[in-house]
Amino acid sequence: MKAVYLGLTLVGSLVLGGCVVNVGDGVSGYQDWEKTQLDNREHLTQLSLGMDKSQVLALMGKADFHEAWQADGKEVQVFFYRTHRLHGDGSTTKEECTPVVLHDNRLVGWGETAYRRG
Repeated sequence: MKAVYLGLTLVGSLVLGGCVVNVGDGVSGYQDWEKTQLDNREHLTQLSLGMDKSQVLALMGKADFHEAWQADGKEVQVFFYRTHRLHGDGSTTKEECTPVVLHDNRLVGWGETAYRRG
């Protein structure tokens, strides 16, 4: 009888030992949008004026929004990254993003002042 009980215990521990429950992305207490905001704010602190577009995108990742136009003979690109929450509606808006501005593929600034200057 002891052998049967020991055998069932061993089989049970082997079966249950292989179970893994993954809850979230490993950041305790944060939802995806909160982690995205924290990451984006951290990445913004690592930007340097003059970085080229490939360096900016490698650091910042995919933007939530993107705009581009020609002005005064230069190409202007603006990438918007979510950095703060204004509405609890489940959608990201430009108002919840920080703009990152490039002229001719070089970083010239980030934030509202840089965006207004274009």
